Amino acid sequence: MALQRKLTLCALTVGFLLCVYMLCVNLDKPLATAPLKPSSSSTRAPSGSSRDSETSRDQWTHQPPELSSGPAPTGKTQTTTAAQRKPAEDDASKSSSRSDGADSTSTRTRTGTKGPVILQPKQILQTNGPTESPFIGDTYMSEDMPPQTDCPGSIRSRVSQTEFSGRFLKHIPVLQSAQHATREQHQRLSRYPGTHGWEGIDYETLVETLSVLNSSANRRLLDDWKQRGNDSECVRCAVVGNGGILKDSEKGEEIDGHHYVFRTNGAIIKGFEPDVGSRTTHYTFSTNTMRNSMRAYGAAGYRGPPQSKETRYVFLPDNERDYLLMKAAATHTPVERGPEQAKDPCSYFGEDVSVEKLKMYHPDFIRYLRNRFLRSKVLKTKYKAGYRPSTGAVMLLAALHTCDQVSAYGFMTPDYRKYSDHYYDRSYRPVGFFVNHDLHLETSLWQQLHRAGLIRLYMRQ
Repeated sequence: MALQRKLTLCALTVGFLLCVYMLCVNLDKPLATAPLKPSSSSTRAPSGSSRDSETSRDQWTHQPPELSSGPAPTGKTQTTTAAQRKPAEDDASKSSSRSDGADSTSTRTRTGTKGPVILQPKQILQTNGPTESPFIGDTYMSEDMPPQTDCPGSIRSRVSQTEFSGRFLKHIPVLQSAQHATREQHQRLSRYPGTHGWEGIDYETLVETLSVLNSSANRRLLDDWKQRGNDSECVRCAVVGNGGILKDSEKGEEIDGHHYVFRTNGAIIKGFEPDVGSRTTHYTFSTNTMRNSMRAYGAAGYRGPPQSKETRYVFLPDNERDYLLMKAAATHTPVERGPEQAKDPCSYFGEDVSVEKLKMYHPDFIRYLRNRFLRSKVLKTKYKAGYRPSTGAVMLLAALHTCDQVSAYGFMTPDYRKYSDHYYDRSYRPVGFFVNHDLHLETSLWQQLHRAGLIRLYMRQ
């Protein structure tokens, strides 16, 4: 009996130890779990999230449909608030369909590792639509520049009833001046090259140049309207290109009958007055286009910009050369450096050139014209950095934003092949096409503006 009790006690002891051992082994093992479904907070949005830092500073607009180089994007941007949240799987699929879009609503959603973040809208001048590359930069400065007349049939009053209503910004600055030379604006515009920004223009050069443009005459394209208007109700502007369509047109007297007459580049007047007129109130150019015109059309009679008491000189700044020449002309000193180093600006603009006669287009305005009016297929190619509206296009569209009535002469029409490149060509020369300008697109735009009644385009019948 005693032996039996000992064996039973040993069995119970062994059983107890086995139970303790099994319990310890199970506690050392990880608990088995079911696989988790990914949520939107851990899903990386394709293409969009890597540029959120850019999107918070800038937004971009879509191509105007009639000028589009391809089909318009169909993706819609989703705006989500906490009260509207759906299951995580739905959020992930929506972020995948966005393709980095700018919102058409008052807020926009960004998906990150900590869930959706609501970004507040910025007060910017732009239309709604899918975003583009930061190169486009469809964000602009806004200025309150009241119109100079109360013309009842002005372009400003009629544009809202046309197809251009969504593209036309009434408060964008056409010209730059001293008030724009701030570090904040320099930092913003230094992202854009060429005529579209201040890339390559150091802050000191910018300030030194724009500081001389500090009068109301420098800020207004039509600075002398009060003296010139003679109680006229509307400002009438003639914008004269150099196209061969003007040859034998006999439009000279009609052109000179406008309040203002705009010309550009190789504008040869002497000997062609019956066709092109004799007055020039505004001459638009870049330093490069002016110098090239002097070399290319010297044999035809072009010696440099027109010079008269009423002539204003409107710089289209391509790079530092234009800022340096502007400063030299304003201060009557030789050009400091660059290709025009030591040149006397009076040789271009005359001895009586004054700072009040000098103006310079704002890079926001040029970029706006490219983005809203002349969005070319070239912007999707490797040549995009060199593309800009032609100098004549900038001049015409500046008049469109400034004058009450605009008549355009010497610009390309659909039958351009019938005419020589320039009205002063001694023999027929076909129009040349280069990648830096989209002349076909410009021709189409002039037709659209003419049909909309915003300009009166001279066309041979």
